[in-house]
Amino acid sequence: MTLALLGLASLLFTAGAHAEPPLPDIPKGKGEQCVEPTPVMRRHHMDFILHQRTETMHEGIRTKKYSLVECINCHVVPNEKGEYPKFGSDDHFCSSCHNYASVHIDCFQCHADKPETAYKGGKFQHALGGSNPHHFADKAGAPISKGDIELVSAESNSHE
Repeated sequence: MTLALLGLASLLFTAGAHAEPPLPDIPKGKGEQCVEPTPVMRRHHMDFILHQRTETMHEGIRTKKYSLVECINCHVVPNEKGEYPKFGSDDHFCSSCHNYASVHIDCFQCHADKPETAYKGGKFQHALGGSNPHHFADKAGAPISKGDIELVSAESNSHE
């Protein structure tokens, strides 16, 4: 009898040893389908985003297909209370995987972590930003005023 119980216990123990690890709970996006198949995006999204960044910042080419703004507009959805999760929360689309994998990203030091529609007037507006809600490129080449410098200095000091 003891031998049978020992055998049964060892079967239960080894069955659990082959279980799949828990996976992050990834929020579903609003769109019908992504710009690429899910397995491709999971593996190569950073390549797409970096390529988009290079084309935009260095060559002035702006497209929506791999735009971080478009990713956020589709994938960051409100909860049942209508509130959008902040980056860092496991409920935020990007954070759900990046927290799980212990991967640090710095996209949201400059970019908005919520869709454009989440902001008053439908657009995120940094104090120095132009019409584009996610960066300062609209003011590129414009003279910087003393007030602009003071504003940026005040914002930088408030984050320390």
